[in-house]
Amino acid sequence: MWPETKSRAELELSLLRRELEEYRDLIEKVHQAEPSKIELAALAAFVHAYYTGIESIFKRIATEVDGDSSDGGRWHSDLLRSMAQPTEKRKAVVSIGLRHVLGKYLEFRHVFRHAYNFELKWSRMGDLVLDAEEVLNRLEAELRSFFSGDAPDEAS
Repeated sequence: MWPETKSRAELELSLLRRELEEYRDLIEKVHQAEPSKIELAALAAFVHAYYTGIESIFKRIATEVDGDSSDGGRWHSDLLRSMAQPTEKRKAVVSIGLRHVLGKYLEFRHVFRHAYNFELKWSRMGDLVLDAEEVLNRLEAELRSFFSGDAPDEAS
């Protein structure tokens, strides 16, 4: 199903995996102690880039599969919401559970784009950093199911 879209999604997933590897040492470090202000800013940039990569996959699916090129004021949240809903042309891309998890990354994206670095708080973003690999594994699994024609597990 949709071989070009699948190929581009796989490429984006590999780039996300590389991004995660680039920050692995810092992520491991903050498992033990809270980050410094500079480390916090670097990790915020990581979370922003991480979600942007995920959003790129979703935007490609929306454009190439659904034929939708929404760009209204709420297109980021509309895009994420639409990925957990089937359309006439496809099954749901991700489960509702994963959509809710990714919603936290989307919320942080907004904070990152509109806040000063000194306003960043580890307490508000730590879980996003520490859970990034697990979330990526889950996304990869759900995208594999989507591209193979299986529906996502709604209980997730």
